[in-house]
Amino acid sequence: MIKLIAIVNFVAAVVHLVFWGLVFVHFGNGLAGASPSSALATTFGIGVADIVWSVPLLLVGSIGLARMRPLGWLCAQMANGLYVYSMTFILIRDGLTGDFKPGSYLFMPFTLFAFWAVWALWSRRDLFLVASFPRPSEVSG
Repeated sequence: MIKLIAIVNFVAAVVHLVFWGLVFVHFGNGLAGASPSSALATTFGIGVADIVWSVPLLLVGSIGLARMRPLGWLCAQMANGLYVYSMTFILIRDGLTGDFKPGSYLFMPFTLFAFWAVWALWSRRDLFLVASFPRPSEVSG
């Protein structure tokens, strides 16, 4: 279960990098104009946020989970939470405009996986947190 989450998160990081790389190359000139459309600006805002936050969290999370490290568990949980948050925004935006973007379809499976992964990682938190933090009964005072 943990290895599966590590693998899927690593694949998600690669997909993010490829997807946003293609978007930035394809639409990059649109931002050079005097005033990009709000839709284009929103897309680039999401892309930058993904590159700055999601990709590093997915990568550190996947490597850390594979090595059974507490930081990997934490980063994976944070990345999964970001999936839930950002896809909520995307689906509301696309639903209100009636214009579902390719990224919405591409990232939806990762979001559905993230719902399960949050539960799966939380249910196995003892594998990561017990070794790192003493229980109250183990703390001498």
